[in-house]
Amino acid sequence: GDARVRGQTGVLSERRGSYPFIDFRLLNNTTLSGEIGTKKKVKRLLSFQRYFHASRLLRGIVPQASLYLLDEDYLGQARHMLSKVGMWDFDIFLFDRLTNGNSLVTLLCHLFNVHGLIHHFQLDMVTLHRFLVMVQEDYHSQNPYHNAVHAADVTQAMHCYLREPKLANFLTPSDVMLGLLAAAAHDVDHPGVNQPFLIKTKHHLASLYQNVSVLENHHWRSTIGMLRESRLLAHLPKEVTQDIEQQLGSLILATDINRQNEFLIRLKSHLDNQDLRLEDAQDRHFMLQIALKCADICNPCRLWDLSKQWSERVCEEFYRQGDLEQKFELEISPLCNQQKDTIPSIQIGFMTYIVEPLFERWAQFTGDTPLSENMLNHLRRNKAKWRSLLHKQHSSSRSNDHSGQVTDSQEQTLNEEETP
Repeated sequence: GDARVRGQTGVLSERRGSYPFIDFRLLNNTTLSGEIGTKKKVKRLLSFQRYFHASRLLRGIVPQASLYLLDEDYLGQARHMLSKVGMWDFDIFLFDRLTNGNSLVTLLCHLFNVHGLIHHFQLDMVTLHRFLVMVQEDYHSQNPYHNAVHAADVTQAMHCYLREPKLANFLTPSDVMLGLLAAAAHDVDHPGVNQPFLIKTKHHLASLYQNVSVLENHHWRSTIGMLRESRLLAHLPKEVTQDIEQQLGSLILATDINRQNEFLIRLKSHLDNQDLRLEDAQDRHFMLQIALKCADICNPCRLWDLSKQWSERVCEEFYRQGDLEQKFELEISPLCNQQKDTIPSIQIGFMTYIVEPLFERWAQFTGDTPLSENMLNHLRRNKAKWRSLLHKQHSSSRSNDHSGQVTDSQEQTLNEEETP
């Protein structure tokens, strides 16, 4: 049935947990249901213990002197990393380990404090923490790519973009909060499969949203549901919360990759005509949409070690979908056939047709800042490394593994090669 709930503002929201779980354990016939149940119970117990000990906030102790949310329960390394959260070489994988899997909650609490949002919007810290835990928990940790660590990575990138002078000089506190919230929740409750899979399997959400931006609509409505359930913004005027909910939807829906050309054409027109007026709320919102789109697909612009991990994770998620489609005798989706679609070929195509056009326009907007130049340089180097690896694969024996994984010897060769 329809799992949506209409609130006072008139915007439909999804109830938490309304997404029917797409069970990849079907691929593993040796797993017993009893074992699954036990693992679930253990995971829930550990999750409760983790959050119970993660912060003094949950023990009813709210710091009075400061708003620092990393107390003695967190390692000093995590606190040190947060002092450099605006650096492009920020290692979100390391940060997630240091925070015991709480990277999204910890990062957002810190950024809300850094940007003065807690004070400006008079947010209750315990309520904010509770909302962020809800968001983090509604990401599926079993997804190799679309999980809470990806959300934290996108949020950290968004923070970097919000500090770009061309944009930062015009942003209001509402713009900043919307940008950070949209980044944190843009993929919430992602099932680990794409929209075509939901459509061809007649998933109820595909029917609900009439096959248009199915996942993005669900991410948005789920976010609204959590905002209302947590009552994070309940103290604000009705018209303010209604505007926040609508703008969150506009931002999250912009991450639909099927709308890439639409946004690129519009951005190119603005840049060519030099008619962007960031004093205008509408133009600022458009550039927030572009910033979120950049943050969502910025992995190829990261350092090679980080970019490579993300590439392997997203391809693993593709391959899992392909295995699921093969198991149920469905047509295997593009990029999801592990026997034909290698990681280097997938990444080279992604960089060429999706990432490069967007980030070149972003650099044109920012005015070739150090960050934009750094990202484009990483993008060129990473693409050269994937090309080198693809060439090695083509030159190797047909009997070799075609999964596209980087071997230790290949990794050493790539690191020693001079790249442009």
